Amino acid sequence: MLTDPVATAGLVAREVRTGSRDGVATRLVVARRRYRTDRADLWQAVTDPERIPRWFLPVTGDLHEGGRYQLQGNAGGVVERCAAPESFAVTWEMGPMVSWLTVSLAEADGGTDLELVHEAPVDPKMWDTYGPGAVGVGWDLGLMGLGLHIDTGAPVDPDEGLAFATTPEGHAFVGASAQGWAAAAAADGDDPTAARAAAAQTTAFYTGTGAG
Repeated sequence: MLTDPVATAGLVAREVRTGSRDGVATRLVVARRRYRTDRADLWQAVTDPERIPRWFLPVTGDLHEGGRYQLQGNAGGVVERCAAPESFAVTWEMGPMVSWLTVSLAEADGGTDLELVHEAPVDPKMWDTYGPGAVGVGWDLGLMGLGLHIDTGAPVDPDEGLAFATTPEGHAFVGASAQGWAAAAAADGDDPTAARAAAAQTTAFYTGTGAG
């Protein structure tokens, strides 16, 4: 799938922030990547229900502001804001767990910059074990699929996508992604040694290689 998985992981700029929402402590993972296409095309790729499954997951529901959506076998939620072709915000609901996702697009030299912000209440045990990579690596994989689709115009094979993390190339990509998120967590104040240990656990989880 990738000729240089570490370099592909390096296309994402990562940031971790500490925040709060309605008096509850949150952490935010922020991923930014530039795509070699115009903003109108990238907006369609991330909002069109016919196109989203070509790089991510099948989606059903009402993708207009105020509507509810459901990703097949994954999260659902409410479209809280939609300002085409600049940004949208949705709730990200999995069972009783609710978090918040914002995607923004900005024109840039040579393409379009995408910024993804995922904000979630802090689960100290989960954070200590896996750190931001628990969420961040998954988004990096999604952004990789989006890049493959944008560059080729072809859909990403879903079976190949599901199996990717267990391949040698996938191990390299996930490891680089997880360590990138560890560095971002350390920059936000986490203990660097603990952040790297959490990244190893995240890598083991995604690749199925056992405890890191």
